[in-house]
Amino acid sequence: MQTPLEITFRNMDHSDAVEARIREKVGKLEQVYDRITACRVRVEAINRQHTKGNLFQVNIELSVPGKQVMVGRNPGKNHAHEDVYVAVRDAFNAARRRLEDHSRRKSGKVKTHEVPPHGKVARLFPYEGYGFIETPDGREIYFHENSLVDSDFAKLEEGQEVRYVAAEKESEKGPQASTVKLIGKHHLA
Repeated sequence: MQTPLEITFRNMDHSDAVEARIREKVGKLEQVYDRITACRVRVEAINRQHTKGNLFQVNIELSVPGKQVMVGRNPGKNHAHEDVYVAVRDAFNAARRRLEDHSRRKSGKVKTHEVPPHGKVARLFPYEGYGFIETPDGREIYFHENSLVDSDFAKLEEGQEVRYVAAEKESEKGPQASTVKLIGKHHLA
């Protein structure tokens, strides 16, 4: 880190043991993401007037190039946070996850969800019980009325958007869908 670690205690006495645990956790964060430039940690007792049942809130502010990563572990009604070490652990676990996410975004390793094959009903032959789906790239996929899931073939209309699963074998009419499902009003990207 470029600047020294800052640890503050609010509404409670300073604790060397808690400070040591925080320093240990910050060291582990630096192993996850080695470009942390500054770190500020605030440990606060929420209900100072109580002798038992105090809840602890831990806030962590990390500076990394081009971004501030903030974690505020508000205990709410989580009675596990009556233990300051549990509150510290939970806050640093959240900070680690945020740094891992930031690291993945910076390196371009963000998960992408593949869009399932989809298209629009291009042509229907209701008396014969089949139709064709037009894919975004202009191909046509044959489907039989029995491959339609959760919908009535008689109510299907041209232009409706569908998802499909391509069959392994082609039909005599070309590429074939083994399963076809209406998308409804939701659209795919």
